[in-house]
Amino acid sequence: MEKVKLTINGKTYETEQGKTVLEVARKNNISIPTLCYDKRLDPYGGCRICLVEVEGARQLVTSCITMVGEGMVVNTESEKVIRTRKGVLEYILSDHPLDCMTCEATGCCELQDLAYTMDIKGIDYRSGEKIGGVIPDRNELIYRETGKCIRCGRCVRICGEVQQDYAIEFGGRGFKMWVATPFGESLLDGTCVLCGQCVSTCPTAALFEKKAMGKGRSFQVKKVRSTCGYCSIGCQIDIHTNHNGIIKITSEVGAVPNNGNLCMKGRFAYDFINHPDRLDTPMIRVNGNLEKASWEDAYDYISKKLKDIKSKYGNDSISVISSGRCTNEENYLMQKFARAVVGTNNIDQSETECHAPTLTGLRNSLGFGTTTNSIEEISKSDVIFVIGANVTEAHPIIGLEVKKAVRNG
Repeated sequence: MEKVKLTINGKTYETEQGKTVLEVARKNNISIPTLCYDKRLDPYGGCRICLVEVEGARQLVTSCITMVGEGMVVNTESEKVIRTRKGVLEYILSDHPLDCMTCEATGCCELQDLAYTMDIKGIDYRSGEKIGGVIPDRNELIYRETGKCIRCGRCVRICGEVQQDYAIEFGGRGFKMWVATPFGESLLDGTCVLCGQCVSTCPTAALFEKKAMGKGRSFQVKKVRSTCGYCSIGCQIDIHTNHNGIIKITSEVGAVPNNGNLCMKGRFAYDFINHPDRLDTPMIRVNGNLEKASWEDAYDYISKKLKDIKSKYGNDSISVISSGRCTNEENYLMQKFARAVVGTNNIDQSETECHAPTLTGLRNSLGFGTTTNSIEEISKSDVIFVIGANVTEAHPIIGLEVKKAVRNG
């Protein structure tokens, strides 16, 4: 790839041809604010917050859609740039409800963060005609509030570009523009699959997780990185908890292998974790009855039983079975436990049986019993041959890559 040199704020940088000014700036830790930008989406240039000054240009340009060029001179911090960005943000805020004290997105709202960063204390623009409020929708997962929409288009674009469901689109014009469903019906009546991708990209509270509402602000919750166990992709998820319960599940853009994308199960199907009937303590059978025990007692019981069996029947009398739902790292530790602690090579996992025909078929036809490419490479493939599988149902994130390949032609 051809290299070019450009100057940003008086400092020279070398980068690949085909990159945008925004990409180069952020790669080099130069802050340029955005509202309509999402790494998962095609550049849009709609919010006008990312304006920068380019030497020789007649006017300020949007950095997210402006490609770098040899010898380009860019200023991201000039007085004109700062003044214009602030004016654009004030215009956006003129039509926005200022109810931050009770808004669900307080603490994780990109609009609020920018207003703070740009030190906006009042709106000079005359407020336009405000529209809408909460949109009644009988779906149980996605909350919609038109009045908090800033028309950045991220939800519409991710639904079309990434999910390719086209369940929502812009309706109306000007201040009366809103994100609409076909004929204004419920999300359940259209092509929406309730994946929550629109919620994940919304910079305000115009779209929000219904199950998370009223359960804590972003700064009140604890966030833990984990791996989704619904399929074998291993999507990285962030589990938000408060008061000893799960509030919601999100994913960070850029996290491998799912890049912030999640299916409906990965994002919303966590209620069973907090179910009152779910076992939350170990159980030990005493005189034929299962009784609750502490973890320490359970570990002691397991250790004693394993030692008794080993001394009486030998190490190989014990077999260890793990699950295909576990991560590679967890299964590695399980085999380490079997071999190094128990002293047996009798280690297996449940997927061996159910996927044995698949592995045999792959090995006989392709020479490999596993995938030969990364998930990212799927979207760059010239030919994709699917047989005996429904990837959009069984492995939705893989399905997104297949759709992307089709979209790329």
